[in-house]
Amino acid sequence: MTARLPRPAGEYRLSLFHNDRDDKEHLALVRGEVEGARDVLVRIHSECFTGDVLGSERCDCGDQLSAALGMIDQEGRGALLYLRQEGRGIGLLEKLKAYNLQDLGYDTVDANRLLGHAPDERDYALAARIIEELGIRSVRLLTNNPAKIEALRSLGVPVSSRVAFTPDINPENARYLQTKAVRMNHFLNLAGRSAPTGINGRPADRDDPPD
Repeated sequence: MTARLPRPAGEYRLSLFHNDRDDKEHLALVRGEVEGARDVLVRIHSECFTGDVLGSERCDCGDQLSAALGMIDQEGRGALLYLRQEGRGIGLLEKLKAYNLQDLGYDTVDANRLLGHAPDERDYALAARIIEELGIRSVRLLTNNPAKIEALRSLGVPVSSRVAFTPDINPENARYLQTKAVRMNHFLNLAGRSAPTGINGRPADRDDPPD
């Protein structure tokens, strides 16, 4: 199912895809003609209710969503795939539990593991199928996550290049971003751009559990 979706900077098409594997509805927001095109600017964005909708400063998800749409607007062509994979695939309830563990000093990786989850449980097979259905021949992927690039390529999606995000750092998300860079190997250069890295702005050298 596809419908016209006008936005302030131009008109998009919003398509809904139902995935029988997880019984969820995923979305593709497309601007311009992408069928048969190469090097299309694409963002694969995993749902983050707290960041995307509520403006949480614990992560950079909402900023990435806004930035991606702005870059697609500027280019006049591209696609944003919105996958219902809240909390890196663990769901909203488990994500809130992880938040509470993070407030006790655990980083995002260890909080997930304490809850019995992998650090990242997302699956990009549906994203690959959506890209194929949209007729996109190759993508310029908006991401800082090397695992996302590797996953798409393993699924047969030609990733011609990566387009980077530069995150805004605040006292609430500084350790989150540091964990992405150090423990999850994201392409993030945080040198010289640090904010206080303690939990909720507290100093970083408190007696936190080891990372």
